[in-house]
Amino acid sequence: MPDPAGQHALVTGGAGFIGSHLVEHLVASGQFVTVVDDLSTGSSANLEQVIAKHPDRVDFIRADFAEWARGHADASVFSRIYHLAAAVGVQLVVDDPIRTIETNIHQTSAALELALSDRIPLLLASTSEVYGKGVKSPFSEDDDMIYGPTSRSRWSYACSKAIDEYLALANHRDHGLPVTIVRFFNTVGPRQVGKYGMVLPRFVERALGGEDLEVYGDGAQSRCFIDVRDVVPALPMLLDRESCAGRVFNIGNDEPISILELANLVRSQTGSRSSVRIIPYDQAYTDGFEDLKVRVPDLTRIREAIGFQPLTDLSSTIQDIAEAMSVEGLKS
Repeated sequence: MPDPAGQHALVTGGAGFIGSHLVEHLVASGQFVTVVDDLSTGSSANLEQVIAKHPDRVDFIRADFAEWARGHADASVFSRIYHLAAAVGVQLVVDDPIRTIETNIHQTSAALELALSDRIPLLLASTSEVYGKGVKSPFSEDDDMIYGPTSRSRWSYACSKAIDEYLALANHRDHGLPVTIVRFFNTVGPRQVGKYGMVLPRFVERALGGEDLEVYGDGAQSRCFIDVRDVVPALPMLLDRESCAGRVFNIGNDEPISILELANLVRSQTGSRSSVRIIPYDQAYTDGFEDLKVRVPDLTRIREAIGFQPLTDLSSTIQDIAEAMSVEGLKS
């Protein structure tokens, strides 16, 4: 049923890590939310609490989004679309590049078609991966992008998400579709899993289990981590501001930490006696795997647009992830 106040959001990939936190935020703000997710990388357990608390405000549909959008969706019901459905994680990209490319492009194309049919404001989730190898730091939204050769499947994710952005911006330019693009930089927090190559939950899980923390590469590569609970409130703010339509925004933290430092911080915050073990990239992934030494976002644009500022320190996020994993462990 549509929301009587007219605020009915569609969240694709809403059973995923970021998506489920966004659903909770939207429901808490009084909106009705329809979630479409095929659970290929998400989990219905991520939505259990919000559905239990607000069964009349969350409608969960398990389906391939593109098939559902082109066969069953009534676009006129929705006032906003948040398109987060995508193939995620470095490990999945390396293991299954066909799925990565087809999922990302087909799902985004369907989301744009649905939004365009009723001119619904759409937020497209993109990624810092689109910067590729990068030529400078920090990364700004209008920087040039450099990718490796097509023989390296590692870059297929970046290219597929770049195509998503091209499609979205073309629909804004040619058809006036109010679409806003956000590039996530290493969003972390409770519910994120390490299965698909996400480094922080993988470290926390191994630290809690007393296993070696496996650092890929030499550990000197640095990243900027931001708590998902700092990210999700910014998404409706960006989508609701007309001046943000047709634009791309980095969203993340701009304080880097090396992966080796991250491993040691996890050990400290969890009180773990686990050791840290360095594993070369060609052993962790494939021969010739390429990675960036530094990935830092320029946050000038999003700060000017909505006054964005990360609030949660990384130590607190690690503790919350560890607590959530411990609770899940007790349940199982």
